[in-house]
Amino acid sequence: MNIDINCDLGEGTDLHSCDRDAQIMPFISRCNIACGGHAGTPEIMSRSIENALQNSLKIGAHPSYPDRKNFGRKSLAISKKKLLDSLCEQIGQLENIAQELGAKLDHIKLHGALYNDAESNIELAKSIIRLFNEVYPSLKIVGLANGAMQFAASEKSKSIIREGFMDRQYLNKSQLAPRSLTNAIITETEKCLEQAVCLAKGLQFKDYHGGKLQFFVDTICLHSDNPQAPVIAKQLKQHLKANGVSIAR
Repeated sequence: MNIDINCDLGEGTDLHSCDRDAQIMPFISRCNIACGGHAGTPEIMSRSIENALQNSLKIGAHPSYPDRKNFGRKSLAISKKKLLDSLCEQIGQLENIAQELGAKLDHIKLHGALYNDAESNIELAKSIIRLFNEVYPSLKIVGLANGAMQFAASEKSKSIIREGFMDRQYLNKSQLAPRSLTNAIITETEKCLEQAVCLAKGLQFKDYHGGKLQFFVDTICLHSDNPQAPVIAKQLKQHLKANGVSIAR
């Protein structure tokens, strides 16, 4: 059995952060590279793509609200046109750098507050999917399993990669527990690894309220902002293998 593992990368402030990101790459199969909205510079994008190519990873764009000040973690009250124009600018910048390096983008995954807003607002999700369908028809979309982006994509026959989170609590099968809730983030590595196995194999696991959830995902997110991310990535690969699951390459 195989499962895709994705990680948000290129979010550091200098090229040294790319070296740390590179330590994670042998244990994942897909990377989402920040493209200027919340983080990322042309130099960091370039180095991130080069490292991803060396590790044979699928490469995707990781756009956000245009808000570097808050790292894209706050919802912005901006016009839909301004938002969609910014998404095109961000993805286009990464795509141009990728082409210069002989790489091709595979997918798009929204970041932070925009990811959450799109998954909770079907009209916003539809607008974003419509844009991606028109401007980037060949790129897949990584979105929350059972969420609004998946629904909007299915309406437009847009390819969706259903995402699950190993380190986040779920309120229900289509909604993550907000970070503002106590214990919404799973900090114990063992629990993260077990939830990853359940998501990969479609097994039952507990939701935020102690109830039972069960659904399949196509990819599991490994967050890179944990200082121990390279170690956790290695442990994840080993734990999945011990449970009969390989990382898709």
